[in-house]
Amino acid sequence: MASPHPPESLIPRRLREERMQRGLTLEQLAALAGVSRAMISKIERGQSSPTAVLLSRLADAMGLSLSALMSEPRAASPAIRRLQEQPLWTDPETGYVRSLVSPPGNKDQNDGSGDVEIVAVELPAGKTVRFAATESLHAQDQILLLQGQLTLTGDNMVFELQPGDCVRISSMHTTTFDNPGAHSARYLVVKHHYH
Repeated sequence: MASPHPPESLIPRRLREERMQRGLTLEQLAALAGVSRAMISKIERGQSSPTAVLLSRLADAMGLSLSALMSEPRAASPAIRRLQEQPLWTDPETGYVRSLVSPPGNKDQNDGSGDVEIVAVELPAGKTVRFAATESLHAQDQILLLQGQLTLTGDNMVFELQPGDCVRISSMHTTTFDNPGAHSARYLVVKHHYH
C-alpha cells in the first residue's frame, strides 16, 4: 500500500497552509526566506518543484522542519509509520531522496524536550547538497552513514564518514553534504528540534 499523499502533492498545500496559519503574505514569506514571491506562488500552485535547499529556506523562515512541509500535520496517533506509509521525496536538482521514517507524534508537546524525528536519505554519487544555517528552528542532528561515502563540511569542520560512522552537527551552521564516492550514500539523520 502506497502513502496516500506523496510529498510532491502535499508540498504545495502544506506550504500554503503553514504560510496562511502564520498570517504571512507571499511578499512577507519571500522577504523572510530570501525566495522570490513568484517562486513561492508557483510552488503553492504546484507549478514548480522546489529543491531541497529552497524548501529548507522556506521551512526555516516559518520555524518549521523540512519534513513538516512534506507530510500531513502531526497528530497524537498512530504511533507507528509503516515503510509503505513513509513520505518519500526526491530533490529535482540533485536526485537526493528523503524519507520521513518517524511516526507522527504530538505536535503540541510543551514539556520543553523538543521534538525528535528520523529521516532516511540517499545522496547519489558525485552529488552535493548545501543547507544554510537555520535562523528560527534549531536542531542537533546526528548523521549515521549506512552505506557509501559522505563528507560533511561547514563552519570550521570537515568530517569524512565511512559506513558506521556517526557525527553530531548543529543546524545553526551551514553544512554541505557531499558524496565523493562512485555509489549512492545512504544515511540516517536523527534530528532533535528545539526552540
